[in-house]
Amino acid sequence: MGGSGEKVLVSEKVSKRYLPGGPFAVKEVDLSLHAGEVVSMVGPNGAGKSTLVQMMLGLLIPDGGSIRIFGQDVVADRRRIAHRINYASTDLSLPYALTVRENLLTYALIYNMKKPRERVSRLLSLLGLESFADRKVGALSTGQVARMGIAKALVNDPEILFLDEPTATLDPEVSAQLRQLLAEMVRERGMALLYTSHNMREVERFSDRILLMREGEIAAQGTASSLMDRYKTQDLEALFLLVAGKKEGAVV
Repeated sequence: MGGSGEKVLVSEKVSKRYLPGGPFAVKEVDLSLHAGEVVSMVGPNGAGKSTLVQMMLGLLIPDGGSIRIFGQDVVADRRRIAHRINYASTDLSLPYALTVRENLLTYALIYNMKKPRERVSRLLSLLGLESFADRKVGALSTGQVARMGIAKALVNDPEILFLDEPTATLDPEVSAQLRQLLAEMVRERGMALLYTSHNMREVERFSDRILLMREGEIAAQGTASSLMDRYKTQDLEALFLLVAGKKEGAVV
């Protein structure tokens, strides 16, 4: 990890309101993401994290500003971008009547992957899903569904991966295994990873850079050490509580 690769995502002055004249869900956010970089977004519920990710995926249209991925506009060129990115969330709904294997094979075919059955077998092994690969999704535990959702997000070998609370429902051992797998993909393939989390220990260990959001804006950003030095805190949890509660925050 390190993020020394090319810039693969650029957001400039991106804003979003859900109601005309209402409060901003996201307000004039500037950020960038580089190949081979892990960036985490943290902030209280309602800070705008999920809205921002949805706009990066092209699922929500910004009211102002622009988002470019691989140099292309997300709104105008979404079809050209879609096969190079992917997304997983604990809220993601998958067909419950299909088995894990059938679900993954369906997505492999949608993405027109070469040797789709081999790709699915590889993902089942990587994510430790073999023992319940032929079980219907509706019969899985919450943690098993989360692991399958991450496998789905990796099915097209994405160049940018967006993960919304990827380890929230996983036990510590599985979470550690997932972080190791993703770190290897970032390092070996140059994949860029943008994820949200409320697990400050995970964020500190896993991230090259941290974006702390508050009320739709980036209140602070930087490495874990630089942020703790700036705000004179001993850990990221204290930093989170300090900056999230501030009414006026400086951008680092």
